[in-house]
Amino acid sequence: MKTIRFFLTGILTLCFGTSIMKAQDIFLTIPENNIFNRTEFTSVPTRVMSNASRTNWIYGFLGFGPVAPTFTSTSGQNFTQASSSVILPASVLIWQLESMGGQLPGTGFSGSLPGFQSFSPSAVKWFEPPGSLIFGAAFNRGNINFTFKIPAAQFSANVFRAGNYSMDIAQNYNDFTPINFKTIIVIPSSIRWVTNSLTKYIEISSLNDYRGTNTKVWDLGNTELANTVDFNFWAKAAANTVQFTSSKGVSGTRNIASIKLGSNGPALTTKALSSGFQNFSATNLSVTAGNRNSFVPELYVSSDDFKNYFFEAGTYTFELNLNAKSTDNQINTLQNTAVQIKVLPRSEISIPSSGKNVNFNFNTAALYTNGQTQIIPNQIMLSNNESFELYVKSDENYFKKGGLQTNINSNILKIGIDGSSVSAPLSKTPQKILFDGTPVLDRQLNVRYTISPADSQSLVGKENSTYSINVYYSFTAI
Repeated sequence: MKTIRFFLTGILTLCFGTSIMKAQDIFLTIPENNIFNRTEFTSVPTRVMSNASRTNWIYGFLGFGPVAPTFTSTSGQNFTQASSSVILPASVLIWQLESMGGQLPGTGFSGSLPGFQSFSPSAVKWFEPPGSLIFGAAFNRGNINFTFKIPAAQFSANVFRAGNYSMDIAQNYNDFTPINFKTIIVIPSSIRWVTNSLTKYIEISSLNDYRGTNTKVWDLGNTELANTVDFNFWAKAAANTVQFTSSKGVSGTRNIASIKLGSNGPALTTKALSSGFQNFSATNLSVTAGNRNSFVPELYVSSDDFKNYFFEAGTYTFELNLNAKSTDNQINTLQNTAVQIKVLPRSEISIPSSGKNVNFNFNTAALYTNGQTQIIPNQIMLSNNESFELYVKSDENYFKKGGLQTNINSNILKIGIDGSSVSAPLSKTPQKILFDGTPVLDRQLNVRYTISPADSQSLVGKENSTYSINVYYSFTAI
């Protein structure tokens, strides 16, 4: 029976010893907040080794000449990914002893705790023991814990691509286990919007904006994304139409394909918007130093489409759905931008200098008998981005001679638009001469001026002179 008990004890001892010597890898998972915000990462106290029996440092003959505990990288200068050539330099990670068996060992005479340092292919001391045993060289059994850090500056200077970065470490105290272990930095896969305009307001306040031939360009503001994986920039419109509400409250739509999306640099290709997602990336947006990608998306409308579809006064609205999607399609993050184009009511009437004077000469009997009509070609150039009516009026109800009022009534002059049956008698009260005008840019009108035979005959016997009156044109929106 004693033989059996001894045999079982031997087996248990052997198994326990094998468990202690098994490698214990150190996994340090770095939160994406630290990576993307570039803020220092500090781990909780992390067990790196265990000490089951030793209570003091190793010393040479007569207790002098302590052997300092060290770490040595046996896999080189860098943390590496097993499946790729991606690396992180050893300098990104620094560490310091936190406790041995729950407290720091004594430093006594000339002992010290080194500051934070990084792994190296050369042996790096993680504690400096006192000069001899008599100066408090003892320490506790138990877990040997370290604190690990990645300084903020390292997040700005390096490329932290998603994956596990490993370095093989050896330590020199056989009583501490394990003798060899891996330190593994774990970078999670993530994409995050850092900055993006959630709204874009565009105001059109001049008709001159419609007179050019250049494509209209509006930037959507700086877009910045933080990423640990390569991604593409996808976008679509929430609907296949632009919603329109006129300045008078009338609803309508415009085709969303009249608007294109691109960027002011090479990041995005230019494509017409649609209600289905499209990849706008010129190439994959890769992980770069500092883990940020930034560009400025832009909207484009051709000059013709701008005049044809976005001229009428009112509000044009649509929503952009943006999606940063990893190249393996495993991660995507959405962001929306509401776009509003506000076209302010604007109208213009201009009369060229060659058309400012209209002359009626009564110098023959036939002119008094038959009356006169004059058509002034292209006398009025009008623009109005609302539905409108055109009115005409005079500043007085009577013609003047030499600045003095006469008894010739202004209503002997009838005014209308060539091609229209409307002919309004001129008076101080505005008279409508164009009905239901639709929004128009730089429309030229031929104006018809008439003095009928009856009104012409009323001028017989008037003093030979020049009689004048001012004529004014105006809009009323409808």
